[in-house]
Amino acid sequence: MKQGKIANGRTVHRYSLIGRFVLVIALAATFLVGGQFSAGARQGPKNKPGSDDLIYDTAVAYLVEFYPLWFTYHQGATFNRLIGPDKVTSVYQAVVASATLNLTTEPVVLTIPPTTNTYSILTLDPYGDVYDSGIPAQTPGTYAIVGPDYNATVPGITTITNPVNYSSLLFRVDKYSASGVNQSNGAVAFRAALKLAELSLYTNNPSTGAASIVPEIIFAVPYKRIADSLIATNPVGFLRQLQVAVAAPNTPPMSSEAQKLSDIFDDLFGNGIFRARDKKIRAQFAAGAQAAHESILDNYLSHRGPNGWIHFTNMGSWTPDEALDRSGISEFIQYGNDISAAAYYHTFVDGQGRALNGNNPHGYVLTFPPGGQPEAKRFWSVTAYTPEDVELVPNPKEKYVVASYTPNVQTNSGSISIYMTRDAKDLPAGVLEANWLPIPPGPFNIMLRVYGPEGSVTNNTYIPPAINRRK
Repeated sequence: MKQGKIANGRTVHRYSLIGRFVLVIALAATFLVGGQFSAGARQGPKNKPGSDDLIYDTAVAYLVEFYPLWFTYHQGATFNRLIGPDKVTSVYQAVVASATLNLTTEPVVLTIPPTTNTYSILTLDPYGDVYDSGIPAQTPGTYAIVGPDYNATVPGITTITNPVNYSSLLFRVDKYSASGVNQSNGAVAFRAALKLAELSLYTNNPSTGAASIVPEIIFAVPYKRIADSLIATNPVGFLRQLQVAVAAPNTPPMSSEAQKLSDIFDDLFGNGIFRARDKKIRAQFAAGAQAAHESILDNYLSHRGPNGWIHFTNMGSWTPDEALDRSGISEFIQYGNDISAAAYYHTFVDGQGRALNGNNPHGYVLTFPPGGQPEAKRFWSVTAYTPEDVELVPNPKEKYVVASYTPNVQTNSGSISIYMTRDAKDLPAGVLEANWLPIPPGPFNIMLRVYGPEGSVTNNTYIPPAINRRK
């Protein structure tokens, strides 16, 4: 049984947040008067913020359960249009195109061109749950994607039924082959020929729907920092925003327990308006929201395995009892694949359990011994991030990754060492810049991604080596 601590020291079981809340649903009538909260009937010692009462528990359960929806609601782009950045940092080593689908009014038509480049298709609902796109892998063609309530086929086009009306669709096209051959031109050509449009537009012009290529800065909104800051400074304001997201039409149909939680939160909190003006009641909502956020962070950051690496095998396929895991992934890894497509290993500490910090002038080294690289059909990559935003570390050489495809990476009898320093001049003598990963002068974290997992990565026996501090 995995547990997490919340702000006032109480323990929250990872799987029991909604379940324990449902136990007090029957008490709601006691606390509701005319649809509003009765300030005179509450549990807890003098309504102390953090006490075990209905308001506090409701705020905790609500934020943990629905936290991912805040991100997808605010990240939602124009529906049914492919969009991509004018340049893509080498962290993904891919050309990316994505769309937010809205299938409530009509089907959309997706045209996939032929290519020799390897590409992946990621489809997920607003919670981040991954589902099968239904499109055969590496198969060009024209596909009509319809919503779950669409009871017809589109004549002359392969019809694929989406399990939800609103979802995200992402294409990642590799710029390098598994053997390291540069295929960047093919990746760019594939994205240029990829098309998505509503059926009515496609019928009028089958060539419509090419991806809009926009400045990369459009994709750089620091959602994690915004969420963290708002919860810290205005938790009731964050709950209000979250309530709007939960009530939005793109939220998938809820389970009966999740619906009860949403309903009772609406009754207590108010539909879009915080009705309870009592400062103590407001403090309970605020304390619950902040405690929930702390439990989300703690659950993720304490999920360490050997050598300090954080690794979830349930990404994109969480059970109803794993809301803390799901919310933690929304905080730290946006648009993540499930384990069949990619594996993610994340660490904030070195092999001794000390926080990674670039203030050490000698930096760190990560060495994959002979045969110790993660097994991958496509590639593996190592990147450094800033802690506040989980964003790439700025550096004048715009070098963000060391990967299995990186040209000219030095090996030593089959081992590969990645040196993490603030400046290339701090590398050991004889080490090439290909093996260099820039880090900031302060806290940072490292992500190891494995695309197309195989062998020990797939069966969850692979353990990445520790990151060691250099002296």
